[in-house]
Amino acid sequence: MDYQELLSKLSTFIAHQGEKYVSPAKAGPHAPEMESLKSQGQQARSAFTALALALEERVPGFNRQATSQWMNQAQILRPHFWAYFIEETRSSQEPAIALRVLQDTKSLGISLEVSVIERSLAEDTLSRLNRVLDLPCQDGLYYFAQENGTSRRVEMTEENRKALVGSVEKGCVRKVQVKYDVTDLSQFSSFEDLEEELLKGWEIIQPYYRITQ
Repeated sequence: MDYQELLSKLSTFIAHQGEKYVSPAKAGPHAPEMESLKSQGQQARSAFTALALALEERVPGFNRQATSQWMNQAQILRPHFWAYFIEETRSSQEPAIALRVLQDTKSLGISLEVSVIERSLAEDTLSRLNRVLDLPCQDGLYYFAQENGTSRRVEMTEENRKALVGSVEKGCVRKVQVKYDVTDLSQFSSFEDLEEELLKGWEIIQPYYRITQ
């Protein structure tokens, strides 16, 4: 799969975010439409997996986990794929690094984040993740804070860092991730060019990942 094909497959499917999928066998006259959505979802997932595989080859010591599915259990389409990278010496219960299709831009983007696998949380996982607030602010990064079940982007400033520390201590904010965005994949002409940008982000977020371990 070449780079332009990857962009095409992801871009085509991302337009269907939130749509309902029904098994073609149960879709009646809408069966052809559902078959098309299924095919687009599978192809987009394969495209994202190809990108995750390419990154895995450049980050020795980390193992890529399976790409998220193209729909959830309620059969709602979710093109914003993700894959976690877990260090060989660590478990899935610990904070990890995730690669994720961006949800907050009009263009097709990718983010790297210090994050957690929700289904694998241990008692101290979130408290360890929130140690990212112990580090000074860094240009090119931002916080992603979850409060009352809703996550919001928070600019990485010293004022906001202190405010989030207080909110975590009070129990108002459940978790804080650190994220690095590549906001427009169309600016790159090849896998290699995008990989170099992702590796730059990988290095910038490493201190925030390390402090959670």
